[in-house]
Amino acid sequence: MTNNTLDAGKLRNRVHTLATSAGIRQWDLGAACSDDCSVQVDRGEAKQLKAAQRSSITVRVWNSDGLVGITSTTDLTDSGLARALEGAQQASAFGNPDDVPQFSPMATDPLPQLDRPLMPRQGILPLLKDLRAAEAELLSRHPAIQTVPYNGLAESLSTNLYLNSDGAIRTMERTQASLYLYARAEESGRKPRSSGAIRMALGSSDLDIQGCIDEAVERTVSHLAYQPIETGSYRVCFTPEAFLSLIGAFSSMFSARAVLDGVSLSTRESLGQTLAVPFLSLEDDGLHPDHISASPFDGEGTPTQRLSLIESGCLRNFLHSEATARAFGVKPTGHAGLGAKVSVGPDWFVVGTTPGQTSGQELDHTREADTFVLIEDLSALHAGVKATQGSFSLPFDGWLVKGGERISVEAATVAGDIRSLLISILHLEPIQEVTHRGVAPHVWVEGLSITGEA
Repeated sequence: MTNNTLDAGKLRNRVHTLATSAGIRQWDLGAACSDDCSVQVDRGEAKQLKAAQRSSITVRVWNSDGLVGITSTTDLTDSGLARALEGAQQASAFGNPDDVPQFSPMATDPLPQLDRPLMPRQGILPLLKDLRAAEAELLSRHPAIQTVPYNGLAESLSTNLYLNSDGAIRTMERTQASLYLYARAEESGRKPRSSGAIRMALGSSDLDIQGCIDEAVERTVSHLAYQPIETGSYRVCFTPEAFLSLIGAFSSMFSARAVLDGVSLSTRESLGQTLAVPFLSLEDDGLHPDHISASPFDGEGTPTQRLSLIESGCLRNFLHSEATARAFGVKPTGHAGLGAKVSVGPDWFVVGTTPGQTSGQELDHTREADTFVLIEDLSALHAGVKATQGSFSLPFDGWLVKGGERISVEAATVAGDIRSLLISILHLEPIQEVTHRGVAPHVWVEGLSITGEA
């Protein structure tokens, strides 16, 4: 299967005919198909060249008792689709009667307009040439940078669609490219230090390769003159990327699915309650113009929208699928996957200051004279975060800043509780930065525990 042969209208007609022949009255289908190519290099030599066509098709069928079954296939021939429908129909006999998804009531609503023009793809050899040149320049920028062990340049053309027996037809085609450069620096008698940068764009010709090189060099070199840090409580400034990583690790706070399953810090009664300082706002904006991977609809065909999660420090909304929205008596929000038990997740966080409110502070990570810790990157998020308890203990890369001088931290962890952190925010700097994780400013927090290496 290729993107060029994936005609949503014709596919729906074929599935409808096959389902009717099998006595299936209610069904839906989600598909994701892509043509990808990527390259990796090692000291100028091609390390990995890869081109692939990928496809993932999920079919759901509701039986006469209203129970749902699900199956997956990569075969879009009539016989393959017939087997998928039959398999889903057989699986529906074992469906969970206490949690039955239905079609989204918004699966045929108008979709938002996205300005995401398809960009031409270069192919493997031009990608290899560009990545070799980027690696060579990065290696030449500082004598301590001896290798770029993790690197990659990739581009893809993908198609996503959603179809159902009620006539919903959703389809989107997009291109995307990414570059990452992760350098390793070594000096005699010192521990190796590593850091890197990521860039994304609609097409590989639009990637900011020079900016990625410059950032990777700056980050790596800035950690060479490292020193140990004393264990204690510090005022901390999170870079936009680091803060978005932390919020993302606790995104179950905003998931209605997690609330219903009892694995969230939030409950049904949490809506309207104070969650953070009054000058913090948090939105999930899957339609943001800087969100390269934006889609106009989710896995159930619900239109994507901008949703306010925290407003003036209060929790305003949860992320919903059709099933969770029905349980809460609200509309789906466009954050669903597709499955027998539908997953719910965020698209693109945007952190900012509540209009008309400020912290009253004048903190600036580039000029602050008082001592603080600047955290650039958090590691081991899956192991060091207890999302259902709110606690975290995470290794980080960053600097101890004294009198404006940055001293790289040799090895340390930052620990705390996400609820205490959100109400201990001192200041949000006025400039919001776009990262590959979302949009946020530098975020200042009072009194976080930092443990240095023993």
